[in-house]
Amino acid sequence: MRILIADDHRVVRTGLRMLLESYPGFEVVGEASNGLEALQMTRRLRPDLVVLDISMPNGSGLSYLRELSPLSRVLVLTMHDDPAYVRQVIQAGGSGYVLKEAADVELLSAIQHVMSGQTYIYPTLAARLVEEKSNRAGASVPLSPRELEVLRLVALGHTNQEIAARLGVGVRTVETYKSRICEKLGVYTRSEMVRYALENKLT
Repeated sequence: MRILIADDHRVVRTGLRMLLESYPGFEVVGEASNGLEALQMTRRLRPDLVVLDISMPNGSGLSYLRELSPLSRVLVLTMHDDPAYVRQVIQAGGSGYVLKEAADVELLSAIQHVMSGQTYIYPTLAARLVEEKSNRAGASVPLSPRELEVLRLVALGHTNQEIAARLGVGVRTVETYKSRICEKLGVYTRSEMVRYALENKLT
């Protein structure tokens, strides 16, 4: 997997390069120190994944995210523990959001989720966001309490098997719940379910 690192701190880039290249099959093909440079290098190198900080000089990473996301999957790695940033990242096409403080533990899992087409949000932030959205969802969407719980677990990144185990039901039952949720919300994929939950577009 070809990865571009975008962060304005050299020591952070060096540490990330060492961490990422310790995983089999991972290759860091470039390092950018600001948003514009990240965009230019992404256009030239076409990496599979951009690991992007959103607080950088010469235009924040967030301001370039809409241009980056059609070119490569983008995983935001930041110090900002703020749900507002998560919403902006998802709305701009980002595929994941991880806090720097947990990069050594969460980064590999985040990359695996993102590269498999899923949306990954750092667990504590995801829980805060989904709880907020689920509380609002009941008033605007005719989802049952169990459907809301399944939606919450999907948005937190759990597999069908994990959801089934947590709820004490069969995998096929979980699939049925997900089908009903998709039908009611007008969404069709797991990523869209996550996006719906995080953006509060339940109607």
